[in-house]
Amino acid sequence: MNYLGIEPVRPRVALFSFTGCEGCQLQLANHEESLAEFLAAIRIVRFREISSSEQGEYDIALVEGAITRNDEVERLLAIRAQTKVLVALGSCACYGGVNRLKNSLDPAVMNREVYGDLSQESLPTRSVGEVVTVDLEIPGCPVSKPEVERIIQHLIWGIPYSFPAYPVCLECKQSFTLCRFQQGELCLGPLTRGGCRAICPAGGLGCWGCRGPAADPNYPEFFAIARQQGFSEREINERLTFFGGLEVTP
Repeated sequence: MNYLGIEPVRPRVALFSFTGCEGCQLQLANHEESLAEFLAAIRIVRFREISSSEQGEYDIALVEGAITRNDEVERLLAIRAQTKVLVALGSCACYGGVNRLKNSLDPAVMNREVYGDLSQESLPTRSVGEVVTVDLEIPGCPVSKPEVERIIQHLIWGIPYSFPAYPVCLECKQSFTLCRFQQGELCLGPLTRGGCRAICPAGGLGCWGCRGPAADPNYPEFFAIARQQGFSEREINERLTFFGGLEVTP
């Protein structure tokens, strides 16, 4: 798209994947109704799932996945040196995600269980921000494509954007979704940052906290309610630690 024959300057955007399922990248490649407009505003120079690669520096690097090996540390440091803005994309990149669960296990036992006699290098899982400086985090498992698009607009054109501070519970009330606690299920909606449209509770599943904490989450009250509902310390902590972004029971 151009105006009076003047081609607009489109920022060079690259996407990189580390330890994870690449579901966040797939989320961006989907959502066809806005994909053409999204790609017209930027210049994708590296995105394994939809395009070939170009070398050089990047204006924006979207980094998906957790960091679990030395070669990933080296590659991430190189990306940080080549980009102006580095964005952690998804819960694995922001918090370590499901991969962080292995940090509580014996490394030798875990390696043997997964790889058998073919042992592989595996460091304790870290988020992207624990290795390099991150300019912005976009949580979610997977991320919300509309939210990523709004954030890219914010980075390119300075269009105002702020992450929701309210918890998922508010979105459940707005959509008249029955409280999962009242259905006898454990749900992290009172603690977790909204913005996902509460799709898990709406689908009959309690929130698992993939978007990290809402502003000023009331952990003591949540623990009291969960215990009152009959959930054990183990059940509560397993749910809280699943994506690595929430605190555990004190």
